[in-house]
Amino acid sequence: MTVANMITILRFVLVPGVIYALLSNRTDWALAGFVIAGVSDGVDGFVARHFNQRTELGAYLDPMADKLLLVSVFVMLGFMGELPLWLVVAAVSRDALIICAVVLSTVMANPVAMKPLMVSKANTAVQIVLAAFVLGELAFGTNYDLIRFSLIFLSGLLTVASAAAYLVDWLRHMNGYGESENPNG
Repeated sequence: MTVANMITILRFVLVPGVIYALLSNRTDWALAGFVIAGVSDGVDGFVARHFNQRTELGAYLDPMADKLLLVSVFVMLGFMGELPLWLVVAAVSRDALIICAVVLSTVMANPVAMKPLMVSKANTAVQIVLAAFVLGELAFGTNYDLIRFSLIFLSGLLTVASAAAYLVDWLRHMNGYGESENPNG
């Protein structure tokens, strides 16, 4: 087990702590856990790249840890009434649809290589900023409605755009399934 992978596993361990903090109305601890997870994400990537600790396991665990934390925080913030339910449903549904598409294409013996799209990277970045912003508002007792509204709107827009982009890519990939590799038939 590499140091980079151990740092990634720490992020998995932080998820229940952040959720427990939110359930206990300790938004300061939830924000701290969220920030620690974010910093550790950068640290494990740095360690993996600069100390030749890239592993296949790490390539799977890293995005899973990120997604588990972000989805868990989004669901909790929706449950607490801090994020609109339509956004939580859209974000979780997008991720579920992507997972289903990957599983289906694998079951059909036509696995799709998942490459993050630029719109998806932007979507994730905005979701992280939104979650951190709302946690910060709750932890510090502040209220910036216009900024929160703007982040929610942008997150919703990018979530739909990202889902559509992945769907188009997946359909293109799946429509090529079964076609002859010989262009002459």
